[in-house]
Amino acid sequence: MRAPRAVSAWVLLMMAASLPSSAQRVTQRGMVEGTGLVYPLESSSGDERWIGEVLFRQEASWRPAEWLSLSGAFDARAATSDWVDRSWSIDWSDRGLKRPSLSVRRLSASVHRGGLTFEAGKQLVRWGKADVLNPTDRFAPRDLLEVVDNEVLAITAARLTYERGADTLDLVFSPRLTPSRLPLPGSRWAPSLASGALPGSLPLGAADWPVVVVGSNFPTRPQAGVRWNHVGSGFEYSFTAYDGFNNLPNSQVSANPIALRFEVTHTFPAMRMVGGDMAWPLRWFTLKAEAGYFWTTDPATDDYGIYVVQFERQAGEWLIVGGYAGEFVTVTRSNLPAQFTAFDRGLAKTFLGRASYTIDVNRSLAFEGAVRQNGRGVWVKAEYSQTVGQHWRATARTDLIGGALDDFLGQYRRNSSVRLILRYSY
Repeated sequence: MRAPRAVSAWVLLMMAASLPSSAQRVTQRGMVEGTGLVYPLESSSGDERWIGEVLFRQEASWRPAEWLSLSGAFDARAATSDWVDRSWSIDWSDRGLKRPSLSVRRLSASVHRGGLTFEAGKQLVRWGKADVLNPTDRFAPRDLLEVVDNEVLAITAARLTYERGADTLDLVFSPRLTPSRLPLPGSRWAPSLASGALPGSLPLGAADWPVVVVGSNFPTRPQAGVRWNHVGSGFEYSFTAYDGFNNLPNSQVSANPIALRFEVTHTFPAMRMVGGDMAWPLRWFTLKAEAGYFWTTDPATDDYGIYVVQFERQAGEWLIVGGYAGEFVTVTRSNLPAQFTAFDRGLAKTFLGRASYTIDVNRSLAFEGAVRQNGRGVWVKAEYSQTVGQHWRATARTDLIGGALDDFLGQYRRNSSVRLILRYSY
């Protein structure tokens, strides 16, 4: 879906950003980022092992009045892999299978009055207090083309926030679903076709057929959610409710013996969720917890709950986060193996951790990891970042993945990687 009016509004915003900031109260920033990615091991799909990607991002905000502000961001990208669509048309919907080459990342208008804020347009909506996994974050689809390097996508929504004293009420209405972007079929990040995902009887030689996504059945009704947050004396908590759809689809696989391929159709099951989160600062650490219970009428989707319990501690220049993500299923309807479940369920029953160390004002270290409670899957990330001057930042990162083929993390065991990122900001 294209949005000519939205793109026109974006162009007008960029024109406004070019006017003198003293008269228009305009702020703008941008960056150019180049990434070199290497996979030392070959994948079973024979996908690329050397990948280069360039991203240009321009952001601007304009405040023509005290009560009104306009914000926008535009992305342009190119890559040596087929992760990026090469159609060179401006995308608004984020419904494509690939990353768009040109896209409106964000474009919204915000009205403020007293404790009331109303924002409409394409925007980022984040809920929850946990750090590594957020069960209640229902308005935050992700780019999962590289599962361990996922970025949150903006959605088209109207958001009303009212803050009074220690309480904040957040209402979100989204007229259309923005789906998470899944690994491309045939890529090294695509789940392997296990027996539980294939049709019952297959022709001879069908195991070598390619997998092709032939369509996505997007829902037509809107999504809505509400979150109430209270900041007490030494304690903070919230309650959340959501009525909409899962942004991660169910994948229906069928064999096409005429075209000699497997065909996948994505459907997005209806979903309702109730949940909450809390943060409790204690003497030695801050305790955080978040949980969501999900139910549906879809005949191929489970009813289940996900919860996260974690601690957070600042010790000198170290920030350490550790915890556990669990899951319980109340109604089982799906017969797919673990690697075909949603991203959040795939990270459940897992010990999660993150640590960062600030060496000095220019250098930092960061570590992140996940270990399945049964030991059948592990992922560890290490990252070193250094700024050079006022505009340049260089980052070196390595991801190590191991485990069993039937585990959500272990199935990517040949996807350990090293990447170098060079960013120029202005």
